[in-house]
Amino acid sequence: MGHIITDLKEAFRRGNVYIQLIFINVGVFVVTTLIGILLQLFNRSAAGIFELLALPASFTRFVWQPWSIFTYMFMHAGFLHILFNMLWLYWFGSLFLYFFSGKHLRGLYIVGGICGGLLYMISYNVFPYFRPMTAYSTMVGASASVLAIVVATAYREPNYPVRLLFFGNVRLKYLALIVVLTDLFFITSSNAGGHIAHLGGALAGLWFAASLNKGKDITSWVNKAVSYTHMTPPTKRTSVVPGAARTLKIKDNAQVRYSRA
Repeated sequence: MGHIITDLKEAFRRGNVYIQLIFINVGVFVVTTLIGILLQLFNRSAAGIFELLALPASFTRFVWQPWSIFTYMFMHAGFLHILFNMLWLYWFGSLFLYFFSGKHLRGLYIVGGICGGLLYMISYNVFPYFRPMTAYSTMVGASASVLAIVVATAYREPNYPVRLLFFGNVRLKYLALIVVLTDLFFITSSNAGGHIAHLGGALAGLWFAASLNKGKDITSWVNKAVSYTHMTPPTKRTSVVPGAARTLKIKDNAQVRYSRA
């Protein structure tokens, strides 16, 4: 077991940024799933724990859990949810690094997730259609962050050919456009929150790529924050003396509506 953990740590350390992000997402999914299973064995629900990490649509609830604007983008509502998000992150994360740096990828993942989350909350509090469900709606998922990466890459290299099964080569700009239009058409569906967050992530990707062309990096604050957290605190110098880290319904009494981003 110790060798497996050591190998995983080494793979994480040596991996590209998108590999590290996949490791984090999968790790969070495994831990939260195991916690849910363990609590279920004792006839308890993990819904309360998951709600603290999911992003609420209600601003009132968000005030009490502001960290959720970051944590929700590493949470997933099921195996297929995380599988497809991580596949997209793997494919387009590797493509993104042909044109941008690893720091840009890390920063855009966070910025895209934040923009997707903000658009989700704003939409649910502005449009009357969503108001009846605002109080109990929450969202999890990484796809707002992934869509930011996809759109930024499409903006940078719009004619880059992407080979799709059954369709052959498709220019990246058309693929990104189809994804964005699909989300736009489904913003009143059962997974409305997820589709709205996708649009927020897409706008973040467009904003990032357009700003970078003008010499401004909107992700720099993320990398500065990460660098600051990894700084070693100064130590006092002393003389040397010898010898001296889609919608999911959870069984619970409370009604909770999860959107999958």
